[in-house]
Amino acid sequence: MPVNLPDSLPAIEMLKKEHIFVMNELRAATQDIRPLKIAILNLMPIKINAETDLVRLLSNSPLQIQIDFIQLESHVSKNTPLNHLMEFYRPFSSVKDLFYDGFIVTGAPVELLPFEQVNYWPELIGIFDWARTHVTSTFYICWGAQAALYHFYGIQKHLLEKKLFGVFKHTLTDATFPLFRGFDEVFYVPHSRHTTVLAEEIEKNPSLKILSESDEAGVYIVCSRGGREFFVTGHSEYAPLTLHAEYLRDVNRGLDSVEMPKNYYRDDNPENPPIVQWRSHANLLFVNWLNYFVYQQTPYNIRRIQELGDL
Repeated sequence: MPVNLPDSLPAIEMLKKEHIFVMNELRAATQDIRPLKIAILNLMPIKINAETDLVRLLSNSPLQIQIDFIQLESHVSKNTPLNHLMEFYRPFSSVKDLFYDGFIVTGAPVELLPFEQVNYWPELIGIFDWARTHVTSTFYICWGAQAALYHFYGIQKHLLEKKLFGVFKHTLTDATFPLFRGFDEVFYVPHSRHTTVLAEEIEKNPSLKILSESDEAGVYIVCSRGGREFFVTGHSEYAPLTLHAEYLRDVNRGLDSVEMPKNYYRDDNPENPPIVQWRSHANLLFVNWLNYFVYQQTPYNIRRIQELGDL
């Protein structure tokens, strides 16, 4: 089922070319159901790409979804046109009294900075705290996951010797967990980051549960509060050519020791197209999150979210 989006959002035309169904506001209004309300705090510099990636996965569900894109007020994006932000994004101050069934926080290209040196850190952690009382389940991605683990649980991020870049094999620590219904025993996830969190530090905190790991990429998914919070270190939402674009960007910048993404190009040749090994996992991950931890847990009267405890 479709995601209810503003008619002129650029992601709509991109997704229609992929034969992905999205619903306009007029048609959505004729359905006599309460749509799931999902907020997305998009911290990525090129916001239109991140919007498209996330909407692609959220649309692959039998649920009607209404999305609000949220922007920070203490930071001005330099890579997205101002008119796009003004038309499609809401400042956090305009939604802070609202309630959402689900909330997604993306990554951000600030991972080499200490958290407190990020110029929007005070506003961001205020939003994190807000989510705990105004959202049924929150899905933190990449740097967003590291930031939330640090804020709520004091988990430090650690600098890697070199950038973790490519598509890596993952396994489950608890195959019975509902988030993984339908998963294979081994699945693949893209990663692109310079920092990581350590399993041994997470395991010391009884409030946190590691759900998936990788021999090469480390901790992948951590859960807290029974599924009211997920911390996802990889980029399962990435489009097929996202890692390729990042690789070309770094090559064109003349960065020293640029390595091509691992396990990505056919025959490990960047002249060849990538082998897309993560699409089915990505769709299952988001659909299972929407079904088991948002739709089946959220109250019909959305304001009663504040009465929820841990799941």
